[in-house]
Amino acid sequence: MAEVIIYHNPGCGTSRNTLSLIREKGIEPRVIEYLKVGWTEAQLKDLAARTGGRLQDLLRVRGTQAEAQGLTDPSVPEAVLLKAMVADPVLVNRPIVATARGAALCRPMERVLDLI
Repeated sequence: MAEVIIYHNPGCGTSRNTLSLIREKGIEPRVIEYLKVGWTEAQLKDLAARTGGRLQDLLRVRGTQAEAQGLTDPSVPEAVLLKAMVADPVLVNRPIVATARGAALCRPMERVLDLI
């Protein structure tokens, strides 16, 4: 099987459960702790495109400053979102899993099954 990448936050139960589910299927993914390594604009654009959604769909609101920064308004330009998400990686929802079949925000975690 081609490489499986999980953009992971070990402090998140859904992220931990998704990682466990991948491993239960006999796959050892590449684990990227994005809160430690951060994001690039190109990486986020690519992931949004591969999920078939918009960058706004990857925005994490709960437990973040997204609302206070005005990022939840659907009219916020993508460039503004990108800059905010790169500056503060916690603004990106998790876990995101990427494989040769595409990428998905795995909330609920069972969405990963369509990718592996």
